[in-house]
Amino acid sequence: MRLLIAGWQGQIAQALIEAAPRRADVEACAVGRPALDICTVKSIERAMADVRPDVVINTAAYTDVDRAETEPARAMALNEEGARLLAVSAAKRGVPIIQLSTDYVFGDTSPAPYVETDATRPTTAYGRSKLAGEAAVAGASRRHVILRTAWVYSPFGRNFVTTLLADARAGKPLGMVADRYGSPTYAPHLADVILAIASTITVAGEGGSRWGVFHAAGSGRASWYEIACEALRLTPDLAPRVAEVVPITAADYPTAVPRPHHAELDCTRLEREFGLRLPHWRDGVAACVSRLTGSAAV
Repeated sequence: MRLLIAGWQGQIAQALIEAAPRRADVEACAVGRPALDICTVKSIERAMADVRPDVVINTAAYTDVDRAETEPARAMALNEEGARLLAVSAAKRGVPIIQLSTDYVFGDTSPAPYVETDATRPTTAYGRSKLAGEAAVAGASRRHVILRTAWVYSPFGRNFVTTLLADARAGKPLGMVADRYGSPTYAPHLADVILAIASTITVAGEGGSRWGVFHAAGSGRASWYEIACEALRLTPDLAPRVAEVVPITAADYPTAVPRPHHAELDCTRLEREFGLRLPHWRDGVAACVSRLTGSAAV
């Protein structure tokens, strides 16, 4: 199975690049800008011709939630139009596409975990652009899998866990939001699920229940405060530098764009249709901390 991974710098792309060689049935090619610009038809066609993929995985996206409010057109261009052009090219070749999406397509309307059929009411420019991307991909290709995920972290780049450990090492005060909940997702766990889905859909016809929108996030729910406590419990060498982790409210930590207080995703459909379930978020934090510190998790 030959994969074209659109994008190569993001956390999910990096996790896919790392995970693919462990599978004997997978040959993955990650291509990002400048070689592949998903907003340019010629660039897409060139990449498709070079790679000749069996499955396209789109990880390329505008992901800066706060900046999207001042650059909504740029976010929409990449997250909607770019996704559409990639899906059109894949459909023309009879190739299925896996599109990454987000919990931000929902607003802040339900304290219960969201299912795929819940009403989408994005309240941010980023969320609106990703929801538009979902519709664009679905309209361009019948053979599509849209994966909504949430609160992604990894050993790669800058994210909540890497920033937390860096701040702890620097002895900075650690005030963590304790009244906002989500589904923390370890990117390497998500990458394994994406590769498993890709293997399944290469042989799937246009009909059936394995196309459409699925939620794919870490099991269990947590607040940023709980994640921080767990990560620091697994790094006892940092304890002398951290006086305490202080729980704060979302109101104590204002952001340019308000985050939803409840962003948990129900992933039952993923398990029912593909037999796949991401590990618990605590397992993800343990694996991430182990990678970042070079020691076994406690």
